[in-house]
Amino acid sequence: MRKIYLIPAVVGLLTSIAAGPLAAQGAVPKQKAAPAPKAAAAGAPAAAGTSVAAGANSAETPAADDKIKAIDGFRSAKFGMNEADVRAAMTKDFNAKPDAIKSQDNASELTHSLLYSAPDLLPNGGTAELSYVFGYKSKSLIQVGAVWSKGTDAAITPEKLFSNANILRAHFMGEGFKPDSIAVNMPVAGGIVMFRGSDAKDRSVILLLQGTFENKENNQRVLTPTSLLLFYVADAKSPDIFKLPPGQF
Repeated sequence: MRKIYLIPAVVGLLTSIAAGPLAAQGAVPKQKAAPAPKAAAAGAPAAAGTSVAAGANSAETPAADDKIKAIDGFRSAKFGMNEADVRAAMTKDFNAKPDAIKSQDNASELTHSLLYSAPDLLPNGGTAELSYVFGYKSKSLIQVGAVWSKGTDAAITPEKLFSNANILRAHFMGEGFKPDSIAVNMPVAGGIVMFRGSDAKDRSVILLLQGTFENKENNQRVLTPTSLLLFYVADAKSPDIFKLPPGQF
């Protein structure tokens, strides 16, 4: 069973993006059916047709808090729920049978997760693995993740991953996140953050397309996708995971 180490990855992504836009240096997903997306300013979906030139953060005037999208979990599973309530939410959302929901503990973070394989979580998007992560101290839901890859669906292709990423990015761009929190097409180690956005309480959604980079003509870096990760995070900057107290070592 795949180990769940999602929290540190999300913290690292927020740290790397928080300082502002990063230059993509021609980083672009490799795919057969259509050209790669152009980096877009927040507030409008990225247009297909040219290479990614740069990541973008929104410079729009911040909207009133009551107009901003609220990120309170994923579907019926809400941040702060205990395990029994999350299991009930999974049953409601996916008609998940008890024996189809797997448990997993993280020995380094001391968190606990529920895993579920969801066919067509995204219509025609292939099978994804969902993970519901419970905090070290609170024992309540702090994060929901979805992963699409060959490990979750043997039939998935780089083109399908790229298509899924585009569909989800376009959806999130219209959802009304805090304008100054939105970033798209941001290159990071091992992939591209297709979308990042937060709500008024700094709860975040992150969409990450991972893969391998190749250098092509004109120093263009091309990404061949191997996985697509989607995170809903209650507190990415200070997650409820185990950390050694200062001064012990």
